[in-house]
Amino acid sequence: MENQVVIITGAANGIGKGVAKMYAEQGAKVVLADIDVKSGEAIAEKLGPSALFQQTDVRKAEDIIQLMKKAAEHFGKIDVLINNTGKGINRSPYDLSIEEWDDVVHTNLRSTFLCSREAAKYMREAGGAIVNIASTRALMSEPNSEAYAASKGGILALTHALAASFSDDRITVNAISPGWIETGDYSVLREIDHTQHFSGRVGKPDDIARACLYLTNPENDFVTGINLVVDGGMTRKMMYVE
Repeated sequence: MENQVVIITGAANGIGKGVAKMYAEQGAKVVLADIDVKSGEAIAEKLGPSALFQQTDVRKAEDIIQLMKKAAEHFGKIDVLINNTGKGINRSPYDLSIEEWDDVVHTNLRSTFLCSREAAKYMREAGGAIVNIASTRALMSEPNSEAYAASKGGILALTHALAASFSDDRITVNAISPGWIETGDYSVLREIDHTQHFSGRVGKPDDIARACLYLTNPENDFVTGINLVVDGGMTRKMMYVE
């Protein structure tokens, strides 16, 4: 990824932070987009001159347009976009307000479309790669997760639609559906947390970062329109207790 310009939304914490660090380690120029100024600026400073922080509220179209403009002005181009920003809410569908529904859908799904469209405008001359972070919750659910599930399911459909629309511009579009990725204190996890995965462990942000590197490597341009499930096999495991 040497000298590739990579934009990562939601880069100040969690999975996004891990993705940003790994791209920087691979020699990429990284643009960290987040609403969290304090954490975002601290990470960018740590990563050095190859990193730029841009405060961005992905619910606002004008912030997204400004993000892409600043990235292109600062580094001269845009090669990769990782749509990572996401939020959820645990609320009964009987009680979920329209405002709460809209907030989750705008943050997760609407932003993925808007960021992809605006980044593609800069990518279309030389090609590029877009990765949308979905979730295994697009494929399976627990109660009271309707807004999150709908937004992540929408991201999967949007991914293959954009892959078709951007194909003539040599822009690949793929999704990653993480399972349980622990972004807090990994040491407090229990044995049962790990053993319910075929992999024998709970996931880490680096697992998603490596998947992003695969899907955005220019040599892997034959891979587009897919959903890569990175969950340690958890969604394939029978949960019956004998």
